[in-house]
Amino acid sequence: MTNLLKENIRISLDSIRSHLLRSILTVLIIAFGIMALVGILTSIDSIKYFLNENFMMMGANTFSIRNRSMRVQMGNRSTLPRNYRTITWQEAMEFKEVYDFPALTSVFTFATNTATLKYGSLKTNPNVPVVGSDENYLATSGNELEKGRNLSANEVIYGSHVVVLGAGVVSKLFKSGDDPLDKVINIGPGKYRVVGVMKAKGSSLGFNPDNLCLVPISNVRQEFSRPGMTFTINVMVQNPTQLDAAIGEATGLFRVIREVRSGQENSFEIEKSDNLAEMLFENLKYLRLAATIIGAITLIGAAIGLMNIMLVSVTERTREIGIRKAMGATSITIRNQFLAEAIVIGQIGGIVGIIFGISIGNVLSALIGSGFIIPWAWIILGVVLCFAVAVVSGYIPATKAAKLNPVDSLRYE
Repeated sequence: MTNLLKENIRISLDSIRSHLLRSILTVLIIAFGIMALVGILTSIDSIKYFLNENFMMMGANTFSIRNRSMRVQMGNRSTLPRNYRTITWQEAMEFKEVYDFPALTSVFTFATNTATLKYGSLKTNPNVPVVGSDENYLATSGNELEKGRNLSANEVIYGSHVVVLGAGVVSKLFKSGDDPLDKVINIGPGKYRVVGVMKAKGSSLGFNPDNLCLVPISNVRQEFSRPGMTFTINVMVQNPTQLDAAIGEATGLFRVIREVRSGQENSFEIEKSDNLAEMLFENLKYLRLAATIIGAITLIGAAIGLMNIMLVSVTERTREIGIRKAMGATSITIRNQFLAEAIVIGQIGGIVGIIFGISIGNVLSALIGSGFIIPWAWIILGVVLCFAVAVVSGYIPATKAAKLNPVDSLRYE
C-alpha cells in the first residue's frame, strides 16, 4: 500500500513537471485563494494581539469609574457614548475612603490636554496632558518609575508644586542629557520641581502615554480649577479572580454615594481595561466573515480550474491509461493515480498560499508594532481546505479515467 502511494505521488510529480506552465497556473489559483484567507485571518489575529497588548496596560485586575462611556466607530457603525453628570471631588473622595474591598484606589482628573511645558529655552508643543493624581495613580494606571520617586501623600494633600514627567516630555525638555530630577520647569504659568520620570511605554492607537505629566490632584484643583470638573476613580484589585466581585461592590457603593434610587440605571460608567478591546473584537467578526467569503469564492474558482486541468490531463493521457490497463492496472488504481495528482497539486498550492498569507499578515503585524503571528489553526484549515478542493475537483476526472475502455484507449490518438 505504501509503495503504491509512493508510486502515485511519483507519477503525479512527473505529470506536473511535464506540464509545468499549466501546473504552475493551477497552483497559483489555489495559492491565491488560501493566501487571501490565511493572510486576512492572520492580520486579524495580529490586530487582536495588538489590541490586547495596548488595552491591558492597566492590567487585567483594574477597572475605572467614569461619568462618560467610551465611543467606538468602525465604518458607518458607531457606538455613541453615554454622558452622566460629573463625578465631584466629594463623591470620588467618599468612595475612596469608604470602599474597603482588598484593592488599591486612586482618584485623578485631567487638568488640561493642551499644556506647554518649558525648561530654560526649550519647550514642548501645546499638547501635553496634565493629570492631577494621587499617590496611587502610577500603580493603578500601569505606569512605572524609571528614576526618582512618586508623588507623596503629603504632597497630594497640600497641593505641592511637584511633577512626575513622562519619558516623551523629558526627551523634549532635556535634550542636552541633563538629569531632570530636581530641575524646575514651567507648566503654564506655574513652576514645578521634577521629582520623578516614568518609564517609556510607546504610543498606541493615537495616544502617547509618554507625553504627559502628573501633578498632585489638590494642586490641579487650585491652579487649574474650572466649572464642571469631573474626576475618575481607578481601582486595582489585589486578586484578579475577585474582579467581578470588586466591581459589584463598587457599583453598589457608588450608587449609594450618587443617590441612585432602586430600579434606576447607574448614573456612572464602570469600565474594565479590556472593554474597548472587546468592542473592537466584536466589529472584527465582520472582517473575518469577509475574509471567509473572499477565500471561499477564490477556492471555488480554484476548484473549477483544477477540475478543468485534470479533465484535460485525462484526455491527453488516454493512450497511457490504456497501456496501464493492458499491463494489469485496475480501475481503482487508475482512479487513485489521478486523485493523487489532484491532491499533490492542491497541497503545493496550499503550502504556497499559506506561506504568502502568513507573510502578508505579519507585514501588517510589523507595521502596527504587534508580535510575529503563526496562525496554526488557519494553517491546518488551509491544508484541509486544499485537500477537500483537490478531492472534489479530482474525483470526476479520476472516475472518467478509471472507466475508460482499455481497447479504445490504446487506439486513441
